[in-house]
Amino acid sequence: MTAPHTFRIAAIPGDGVGKEVVAAGRAVLDALAEDSSGSSSPFAFSWEEFPWGCEYYERTGTMIDADGLERLRDFDAIYFGAVGWPTVPDHISLWGLRLKICQSFDQWANVRPVHFLPGITSPLRKADDTDLDWVVVRENSEGEYAGLGGRNLAGRGPGGEVAVQTALFTEIGCERIMRFAFDLARTRTRRKVSSVTKSNAQQYGMVLWDDVFRRVAADYPDVETESVLVDAMSAKFVLHPEDLSVVVASNLNADILSDLGSALAGSLGLAASANLNPDRRFPSMFEPVHGSAPDIAGRGLANPIGAVGSAALMLDHLDLSHQAARLHRAIEATTSASILTRDVGGTATTEDVTKALIDALNA
Repeated sequence: MTAPHTFRIAAIPGDGVGKEVVAAGRAVLDALAEDSSGSSSPFAFSWEEFPWGCEYYERTGTMIDADGLERLRDFDAIYFGAVGWPTVPDHISLWGLRLKICQSFDQWANVRPVHFLPGITSPLRKADDTDLDWVVVRENSEGEYAGLGGRNLAGRGPGGEVAVQTALFTEIGCERIMRFAFDLARTRTRRKVSSVTKSNAQQYGMVLWDDVFRRVAADYPDVETESVLVDAMSAKFVLHPEDLSVVVASNLNADILSDLGSALAGSLGLAASANLNPDRRFPSMFEPVHGSAPDIAGRGLANPIGAVGSAALMLDHLDLSHQAARLHRAIEATTSASILTRDVGGTATTEDVTKALIDALNA
């Protein structure tokens, strides 16, 4: 019997529903691995869970251990839940954990598919009779989330403080995310890249973005292109989504647009994402988009589909594309059977959906 290839995965459930959906995703992944034991290419997961998050911050004053990044460095991937809790300011929780990992490990490509699942009603009427499926590629290392700036002049007294937030755009950063988007477009049925810009108002950073996009596009004559202002692209997501395939945008613009896309697909609870270090110098991180959802945490109401979809992206990254496809089919079988959580109009619990996903894998 062939010995399984074991992948070392760091699990960081984080806060709120992150704990519930990471547990669900791990159960599904372990079931998938167990099913591979009799195959010619068996695999297994070796998990190590880390307690970092807002509860950890309240106990220790830090979101992650001082040596946390060093401990994460040698894992094959990171499986992340969510970060954020009402008792900790959001900028502390986000910058102290998720962004710290993303930036330190140069996870510069954030991939967020917008996938319309069977059995889930979209608020978009066009989804009823049109095949819609696109992916948002987000520059994940600089742009509006570079963290440059500061707060000063508080000594002037009440009302006198000034805050400066600087967006950073580099030619290298723009080019590498655009080439990633073009290469992705070449793998899709519709070979098209839509660049999102705001160069009419942001005359330095976004004009550089536009210039690099035109230069990179010249190297991909087989790929259709367009450049669309972010406000017009927001409208296009609603009015003409059938014209989208790969959308590439800066850190802030892609963050907002991808959430809009997920809402149009039915719920943020469905949204998967990958924070990739394509050079593979560091581990990549996979997480659902929905956040920690304190209002439903601990009640068994969280939708695990986003976390399981993120697990499928992780399988692709680990060169287990066949298994990723099986997981996608299990997701579609589950939603087609109307085994749905409350956020998408159902009554199923997190546990119900997890069980249905595992049953679908074994069917």
